[in-house]
Amino acid sequence: MTSNVELRAVIESDLPVFLIQQQDPQATAMAAFPARDRDAHFAHWASILADQTNILRTIVVDGEVAGNIVSWDQAGKREVGYWLGREFWGRGIATRALSLFLEQVAARPLYAYVAKHNLASRRVLEKCGFVVIGADGVLPENASEPVAEFILRLD
Repeated sequence: MTSNVELRAVIESDLPVFLIQQQDPQATAMAAFPARDRDAHFAHWASILADQTNILRTIVVDGEVAGNIVSWDQAGKREVGYWLGREFWGRGIATRALSLFLEQVAARPLYAYVAKHNLASRRVLEKCGFVVIGADGVLPENASEPVAEFILRLD
């Protein structure tokens, strides 16, 4: 079911694909994270690309950019997050990509946050060894209401 999944460094030509993926209304609803407009998207990526402590990978499936996985330090904790274009959902790609990423990134513990209603993403994390350690409510940038999230950790 899983296609050929590879991870590689993020390159500038990936960013327009990431823009389209993060503007998908169904994807933003699942992630409970509002889409950025073009300028904000490219400014955000310029910022994270410039931070040498971030670990950034493009998910490539059969030669096509399928999404990204990033890891960053926030408040003394190493976090991980990923975004997959909707056309790649339901094929085991996110689980395979996260597994590959975890082989490349030795830092532990790793933390992830997932919207409580996003059962598929929670399942991806749990298949990769993350366990729920709590819950929180957060107000994402540009959002009008807080999002109920599970907090997961991989030791």
